[in-house]
Amino acid sequence: MDKIRILMLGGTGEARVLAQRLADLQRFDVLLSLAGRTQQPSGQPVPTRSGGFGGAERLAAFLKEGSFNLLIDATHPFAERISRNASEASYAVGIPGLALRRPQWAPEPGDCWTDVETVPEAIERLGVSPRRAFLAIGRLGAHRAEAAPQHFYLVRSVEPVEPPLALPDVRLILDRGPYNVDSETSLLRTHRIDAVVTKNSGGFATYAKIEAARRLGIEVIMIARAQAAALHTVPTIEAMLAAIDHLFPPEMNRGV
Repeated sequence: MDKIRILMLGGTGEARVLAQRLADLQRFDVLLSLAGRTQQPSGQPVPTRSGGFGGAERLAAFLKEGSFNLLIDATHPFAERISRNASEASYAVGIPGLALRRPQWAPEPGDCWTDVETVPEAIERLGVSPRRAFLAIGRLGAHRAEAAPQHFYLVRSVEPVEPPLALPDVRLILDRGPYNVDSETSLLRTHRIDAVVTKNSGGFATYAKIEAARRLGIEVIMIARAQAAALHTVPTIEAMLAAIDHLFPPEMNRGV
């Protein structure tokens, strides 16, 4: 029986775990595609490629040339362009497409959230008077803060922000989650943060800053996700494995 060929668009912790689970089943041939934005990505349990495809048409050509049977989008919830391209490419080639999307965070009692649609809107919501903001949106959007240089910014990212931020009062921390509530609380207290700016990524790895803000009564300016692409979406790794089994039952014989 031939193995089911899967192209997985990854870059998240869930993608790595899912790739390992699929590899352990030994009936899938998985290629994990990484965007290449992180210079030192975590080790992966399956073969990988790095870099973009150049749009939906080229992604479709890659799927067709590689005789892939399934496309899985397990990118970051805010990787909107690649998710849109994945949806268009799977439809064009005529193969199933599935998206793994962790559930969004929801406000709980004690939270003080301000909901916004974009990073520029989040920076604007900080207001005119100087504030001390924890900017936890990743390095690619950090330059948006240059529109409001009156604030102090604590910026955390996995890799340095390039070019360096043109801000008079900024502190960059290089770190990778997961984080815990006590350390996040200490971080916010040490830097006297009065606003946390973050994307609604969902999941557990970076949720501790939300709990810490709740504990300290700090405002969270929460950037909403864009509308999901048209792929069939599942919220967990177990649900993804069940969806794959439904498409390709274990007893299925794909002999040539």
